[in-house]
Amino acid sequence: MTEPLLEVRHLKKYFPIKSGLLQRTTGQIKAVDDINLKIMPGDTFGLVGESGSGKSTVGRTIVRLTDKTEGEVLFKGTDLYKVQGEDLRKLRPRIQMIFQDPYGSLNPRIRVGDAIGEALLDHGLAAKEEIRERVLEVLGACGLSSYHIDRYPHEFSGGQRQRIGIARALILNPELMIADEPVSALDVSIQAQIINLFRKLQETQGLTYLFISHDLSVVEHLCSQVGVMYLGGMVEMASRDELFLHPLHPYTKALLSAVPVPIPRLKRERIILKGDIPSPANPPSGCKFHTRCPFATAECREKIPEFRDAGGGHFVACHLVVQ
Repeated sequence: MTEPLLEVRHLKKYFPIKSGLLQRTTGQIKAVDDINLKIMPGDTFGLVGESGSGKSTVGRTIVRLTDKTEGEVLFKGTDLYKVQGEDLRKLRPRIQMIFQDPYGSLNPRIRVGDAIGEALLDHGLAAKEEIRERVLEVLGACGLSSYHIDRYPHEFSGGQRQRIGIARALILNPELMIADEPVSALDVSIQAQIINLFRKLQETQGLTYLFISHDLSVVEHLCSQVGVMYLGGMVEMASRDELFLHPLHPYTKALLSAVPVPIPRLKRERIILKGDIPSPANPPSGCKFHTRCPFATAECREKIPEFRDAGGGHFVACHLVVQ
């Protein structure tokens, strides 16, 4: 049996709350609270949820842009948090991250070609005289023209900048790409182009994706597995088709009810959640969703639901789902 390319076990990331003159720690923000997931080679795993659910923190913790509090992050069986020094430096090109705002990660004073090629030099993956040719090759793969190599970031549209962000990651020949809301700031037509680019690169480069998004309609088109997060925890996880056809958790059902359908007569009944997502600094007792769930019982308010297999690899954390 093929082993997962990425496996996350009981991952937690807590941020301290400091107050007072001496900045003593008075509490914790539980941004990620006991997350488990597996991504097989060549798959696209979609991680969805509202803003504040912790999905972006999961991505940043996996690539060690922020340190974990507890848990394991295994890449091809190797715990990334046990790799240090030169070994970690050699491993980093194999896992790349694409951000929501590509302009924020580009130096406005550096030409795009230099911004894309600098990682090759930093990691010693190409000689200086080879850089330009490699950059031109990856620009073409990402749908950009050769003359773009000498332009500056402000000369590009939002969609083009996202292609540049993808090119910066792709030039290192990664095995895993973590895309954090890569199309949420783009027009719908441009979103479709970028999604098609992700698909094309997966086919030609053999890439594996962790795709983070709040838009389930985008996830439906791109992902093979989907995990739904709420307030730092995973509430449901299944294959794309299973989750979209047979959602089990009330939160997932509410999210899916907001997804537009192409045929008006098949319009879903809209489920409106009451209230706002609670603060991760003071999460509710029991099931974290019970304060907004219309079906909550006393058990939901008092007991944390187990994240279990409801059948056929469809996992859910809900007291109301009977196996």
